[in-house]
Amino acid sequence: MRHKVSGRRFDMPTAQRMAMFRNLTTDVLRHGAVETTQARAKETRRFVDRMITLGKRGTLHARRQALAFIYDPEVVEALFDEIAPRYQERQGGYTRVTTLGRRHGDASLMARLELV
Repeated sequence: MRHKVSGRRFDMPTAQRMAMFRNLTTDVLRHGAVETTQARAKETRRFVDRMITLGKRGTLHARRQALAFIYDPEVVEALFDEIAPRYQERQGGYTRVTTLGRRHGDASLMARLELV
């Protein structure tokens, strides 16, 4: 039974799934948006919001936590210096998931994950 177990497994091991989330989070923070499947976008949204919250804190500990998750140190620098100050007055909900339609080939539901 799956009582109180949250999150999708995407039929992959935990390390591979976390690497996928880290890649998508890094790309959203680098480019401002990314197109992926709707399920992946909805799961990645949690991690992007968490990184922006760390950026809003602005402490050394928060920066080290972000560096432990995000692959590119330049993205972390941009997160703390440019992205997080834009959301200083906002209490959450830093991302938007927009449905794009079905993907040709396997008819998977596609979505765009972007910063608000």
